[in-house]
Amino acid sequence: MTLRVPKAELPAELREIMLKQLGVVPEPVEVQWNNPKLAEANQEFSAKVGSWDAADASLKTFAHMAVAAQVGCSWCLDINYFHALNQNLDLAKASQVPRWRQSEVFTPLERDVLEYAEAMTNTPPTVTDELYAGLLDRLGPAAMVELTVFIGFANLATRCNTAHGITSQGYSDACEIPLAGRPERSGVASTA
Repeated sequence: MTLRVPKAELPAELREIMLKQLGVVPEPVEVQWNNPKLAEANQEFSAKVGSWDAADASLKTFAHMAVAAQVGCSWCLDINYFHALNQNLDLAKASQVPRWRQSEVFTPLERDVLEYAEAMTNTPPTVTDELYAGLLDRLGPAAMVELTVFIGFANLATRCNTAHGITSQGYSDACEIPLAGRPERSGVASTA
């Protein structure tokens, strides 16, 4: 897939910051810079989302990866494998998120979070009272609200990236483990 809108030229200072942080400028930033006000607001909100700490970082990273796998955003999967490496998360688990239902590496809580992320991503959403209540009981209100908004933000990012034609930039190449592919599905959206 190729980009559906051209990359915009970033201010030199921002470009240098991105190169120092990540080694390469993220294509979503370059695409969004076609509208600098939007790009700046998105960066500010993304930074705030990244600073939230009521919910466990690994649960949020795995949830974002589950959304990305379901939507088909290879860029989000790629960057989240990279984040998992840099946050010292369990890389064996991170590698299995796209096939979490078939994998045996996840705890019951992690499995419920992955199910919740997919249920929120389904159109229409398929979140059940039982799934929500079970997570709320184990996470508490502050973490549950944070996790829910985080998954909503992941849906925003994955869907925008996919619509713009943004794909993996190779961030996950730094990971030393093979990354699992999502199992084949029919053309019908998942409701499970």
